[in-house]
Amino acid sequence: MQIRRACVADIPSLNKLLRQVLNVHFQGRPDLFKENAKKYTDNDLKKILSSCDTPVFVAEENGVLEGYAFCIFKQETNSEILTPIKTLYIDDLCVDETCRKKGVGKLLYSYVLDFAKQQNCYNVTLNVWCCNQDALSFYQKLGLQPQKIGMEQIL
Repeated sequence: MQIRRACVADIPSLNKLLRQVLNVHFQGRPDLFKENAKKYTDNDLKKILSSCDTPVFVAEENGVLEGYAFCIFKQETNSEILTPIKTLYIDDLCVDETCRKKGVGKLLYSYVLDFAKQQNCYNVTLNVWCCNQDALSFYQKLGLQPQKIGMEQIL
């Protein structure tokens, strides 16, 4: 298994995995997520992949992408109350549904942690939808803890 930076040639595989993530979210919250929608256009993906501020890493085995981690560097700079720490935010982490429970997600996450340390980040953060219990359990097993909780009341 190789973890590497994603490139433009990976876009078809990234799109396949992005659809899997959307499907999980649609199944959990069809009131919020559109069925068969696309999170990014191919042009959006090209911009993301070319930016130093939005690194994307892929897990590849024998030429097949088994997972990805879309990341974004964030830093609070204009706050009167928050310290200006550098954060690596995981916007999306996905393992192909046919490759789950093989350690791919753990390898990707470990790679992201090492990358964040090399970039002098204070922390790594992410959001997880409460309807995605598998992801929530996975992240807790990796040692992540809630930082803040978003709440809602549907009207």
